[in-house]
Amino acid sequence: MHPSQRNPRDVVIVSAVRTPLCRAKRGALAKVPPSTLLSTALAGCLSKVDASKFSSSDVEDICIGNVMTPVNAAVARMAQLAASIPYTTPISTTNRQCSSGLQAIANIASSIRSGQIDIGIGGGFESMSSEPMHKQPMPNVDWDVMQSCQPAMDCLIPMGVTSENVSNKYGLTRGDLDAFAANSHKKAALARSRGLFKDEIVSVGDVSEDDGIRPQTTLASLAKLKPVFDPENGSTTAGNASQLTDGAAAVLLMTRQEAERRGLDILGVWRSYAVKGVDPKIMGVGPAIAIPPAVEMAGLKIDDIDVFEINEAFASQASWCVHELKIPEIKVNPNGGAIALGHPLGCTGARQIATLLHHMNKTGKRFGVVSMCIGTGAGAAAVVEVEKRQSSL
Repeated sequence: MHPSQRNPRDVVIVSAVRTPLCRAKRGALAKVPPSTLLSTALAGCLSKVDASKFSSSDVEDICIGNVMTPVNAAVARMAQLAASIPYTTPISTTNRQCSSGLQAIANIASSIRSGQIDIGIGGGFESMSSEPMHKQPMPNVDWDVMQSCQPAMDCLIPMGVTSENVSNKYGLTRGDLDAFAANSHKKAALARSRGLFKDEIVSVGDVSEDDGIRPQTTLASLAKLKPVFDPENGSTTAGNASQLTDGAAAVLLMTRQEAERRGLDILGVWRSYAVKGVDPKIMGVGPAIAIPPAVEMAGLKIDDIDVFEINEAFASQASWCVHELKIPEIKVNPNGGAIALGHPLGCTGARQIATLLHHMNKTGKRFGVVSMCIGTGAGAAAVVEVEKRQSSL
């Protein structure tokens, strides 16, 4: 394990928040426009910083992840202005499927590291109530060409079928997947009951808590659910897959020099980021492929990581990645994951950063990883560090 090397140009995080995550169509945010989700997250992110030391006009750039909202660049810009971030601050959107929120943060971190800017916001939003997955149009491609290329056509395999592919390829059992899912709900319910999410959540109107967590979930209740994508022999059900969810998150980054000059507390240090492609047929294995290079890039080993936030797109792929990397289960998603909390696609990566950093600061953990699989075949992973507070004596 390497000691912290503190450099004035280090990229640090001084605020990380999210809205509540609520069930699409049936949840408390179902009728809230995507712009409101995002503007709430942006304003909430800035509200966590002492206004006497920082102004919204100090933000030099913003990048926001989103997957399904039409004209998302305009939605993001309007949300920014509604959050009282001035028009002099530019904004862009990015879409790397389920890693979009993390990619947005990485884009801002890269701009800071390269010296283009000193301060920026990365985040993400998704309203899966407004834009249901089943109503997304097919890609506009040359079908005569694509149908002659099987790997290209594999990009259209439904995500649930890729989950079944992982289960079949690696011999995962329905019982194991249901146990993983039940544990996610158990951990999330305990975290919510203890108020562990309060520091990371900014309310949307009077909505202040996640509403997808089911404390009563058991192996027996999950066993009653029928497989969705392979009714006869499948293992993936609505109970051991991530929930369709509405939510947004935002993260304020800057150089260490800026944070120290302003006297701002540092939540964490951005250490590394990696994205790797995988076979679209088994896209869920992405975290197992992306985490090792991200960890190596940070000068660390897997065993050095104290906490892993691995997106639970499906219990199949998440549990396999944990097993493949030989990660102790106690280190994984200590406050539950997407099976219990939900997976608002463009928001998830930024939500994970907020959840991870607040948890690590509360528990005194040092190194953490955020990772997820990516539709059409990839994985992304980032490493962050929470430093010990330096004595002023």
